[in-house]
Amino acid sequence: MNSNSHNLLWGMSALDGRRTEIQTHQSKFAETRNLWIDSNPYFYNQIKDLLKFIIEPHRRVLNVRCQTGFFLEAVQPSFGVGTEVSPEMTRIAKNHYPHHQFFTANPEDLPLQQLYDYILFDSVSDTVDVLETFNNLRRLCYPHARLIIYTYNHMWQPIIRIAEKLQLKMPMGEQNWLSENDLKNLLYLADFEWLKTYRVVLSPKKVPILSDIANNILAHFPPFNKLCLVNVLIARPNPPERNPNNTSVSVIVPCKNEHGNIESAVNRIPAMGRHTEIIFCDDKSTDGTADEVRRMQALHPKRDIKLVDGPGICKAKNVWTGFEAAQEDILMILDADLTVMPEELPNFFKAIIDGNGEFINGSRLVYPMQEMAMKPANMMGNKFFGAVFSYLLDQTIKDTLCGTKVLWRADWQRIKSLLGSWGIEDRWGDYELLFGAGKRHLKIIDLPVHYQERVYGVTKMIRVFQNGMIMLRMCVAGFMKFKMRY
Repeated sequence: MNSNSHNLLWGMSALDGRRTEIQTHQSKFAETRNLWIDSNPYFYNQIKDLLKFIIEPHRRVLNVRCQTGFFLEAVQPSFGVGTEVSPEMTRIAKNHYPHHQFFTANPEDLPLQQLYDYILFDSVSDTVDVLETFNNLRRLCYPHARLIIYTYNHMWQPIIRIAEKLQLKMPMGEQNWLSENDLKNLLYLADFEWLKTYRVVLSPKKVPILSDIANNILAHFPPFNKLCLVNVLIARPNPPERNPNNTSVSVIVPCKNEHGNIESAVNRIPAMGRHTEIIFCDDKSTDGTADEVRRMQALHPKRDIKLVDGPGICKAKNVWTGFEAAQEDILMILDADLTVMPEELPNFFKAIIDGNGEFINGSRLVYPMQEMAMKPANMMGNKFFGAVFSYLLDQTIKDTLCGTKVLWRADWQRIKSLLGSWGIEDRWGDYELLFGAGKRHLKIIDLPVHYQERVYGVTKMIRVFQNGMIMLRMCVAGFMKFKMRY
């Protein structure tokens, strides 16, 4: 028998012993933790800026392994809760930020019952049982919640150890050094779905000019992004089952001089869910479009058909007018030219009800289309901008300008605060919606549609070159927001 065996802990006792070691280590450095942070402002400001970009202000936020509460304070929650394994760390956090709540608890066994919009999990690398922690956090999530995991890239382990010996950073205890794939697998096992990984900080110390080049440019492109020190993973809880019969739909039909398409729209838009309202947004038409909508209201008294007046400025503001008038759970945009068939709207309804996505984006570039449905220049532009948006949002987006887009009305309430914040006016609204969905970390799914020629009226998408330049400027603005975070 090994002479040292009587000193070893076995079974669950070994895990409890590891937790005690972590608590002791955290308590040892509790009084000096903020001094270490203050000595590395360049590094911590980068992390704070990223977290403020990810987390909406004035939301319910839980910060697990919050240390002294500095990240929790940075994201400005309306209701903030922090947990830490060290009583000393918890005491310091309470003293610094008395307007938040702090508790001492192991992340695997949090004594919490309330639900949160965002859960920030720091120090995952020294958590004893990460899977059990994820399972514990799953029950604290609202259906729309996002789990944010802050961890180090294990490739930096040798450099970090050297920095500790040189007293350039606070010493860490024994680490798990989980890879990104390890974390994705654990998330899957705990009923989460990984959405995105932010990779930041190539240069943790400020070096004039070089640090800005490394962190603001190189860090956003392969292969350099794989070398970043910090990985921040975003995940969502897998959505609960929804009963389609308990869910209602608002179909928003923006229209300008579409008199000849109104009756066909009413006849072809199917009933979906518990209730379907059709909202025609007439944008100062001169061909009697509004009168035709009123005729349909009289002809179909059992259908919920509404007419709202658009501002006559652009399609985007016309759609927003319809969104604000909508009363139902799901918002669907259907262009009044009916080049996307109304009969395909139930496919969008099913996709969002089943939780396959939270923002369902129509794609006209999958199935063959009728010969004159889209001009070659428009086709090339759509493919180019689809590739650009896929890069900007880190989600596959094949067709940015398909008018048919579907989202929850509750998510629209979160997106609309971002309207006009991109620096360039989007006259169509497609880019505003996609950027907003990306900023709120909604899962975007492409849904192929059959695209047809219009049979009445003329296209409003003219001046291809001028419009293309506006879209290109929107892409540049998106790059500055999503990649540079300016």
